[in-house]
Amino acid sequence: MKRFNVVIPREDGGIEVYPMKEWLRQHPDSIPAGLDPTFSTSHQLRNGLRTLGWSVQETATEERLMKPGSSQLEATIEAVLGEEGEGNDSAEENAAAFELEYQLRDFIAQNFSAIPVEGKRLRLYVDSTGRDGVEYPTAVGPIDILAVDEEEQFVVFELKRARSPDHTIGQLARYMGWISETIARGKKVRGVIVAKSISKNLHYSVMVVPNVSLFEYKIKFELNKPASSQP
Repeated sequence: MKRFNVVIPREDGGIEVYPMKEWLRQHPDSIPAGLDPTFSTSHQLRNGLRTLGWSVQETATEERLMKPGSSQLEATIEAVLGEEGEGNDSAEENAAAFELEYQLRDFIAQNFSAIPVEGKRLRLYVDSTGRDGVEYPTAVGPIDILAVDEEEQFVVFELKRARSPDHTIGQLARYMGWISETIARGKKVRGVIVAKSISKNLHYSVMVVPNVSLFEYKIKFELNKPASSQP
């Protein structure tokens, strides 16, 4: 089964990749007229985006959709993802990670009481306009989660997708720098990278980057009979 992903360019020349349906749910203004990301099929949504001028790059396992005017991205996409989207993880693992990204982000934002960083409890940042820290907009791109600790110091969360450790560290550092220069007002800024697994390369990268912590997430499912069904 093919995966349908939206590819978004970044200011640093890199790219972000999101599951098409999840991305459209987060950006309702981009949904083609008459379609619904929940009930319409992936093919219907792809065709609808094509009519709006989106470009589609196809491989044997994936269809990558790019906004109008983004066709020049194809060479960059090939260099980053490869013809079949291969990377350090398998295609199946990447697809699963993409699908869980939004759920993981929201879970973290709603469960800060169980996620202390450097021994300090966190809460979601809310600015003076009432905008909260989920997908917090900045001049250098949206931050996955922006939080503050008990001492009002800032914590920037970056969810590692299917991209290189160097890109992850560079992106997090950029967000941390922006927060330091704009809204931190002299307060400490920490970074947190959350990934399905922490590679040796990422571990080595973080060793020389101050104020950055690493977390791995694990998902566990259990099926239990209801009490009335127990023998």
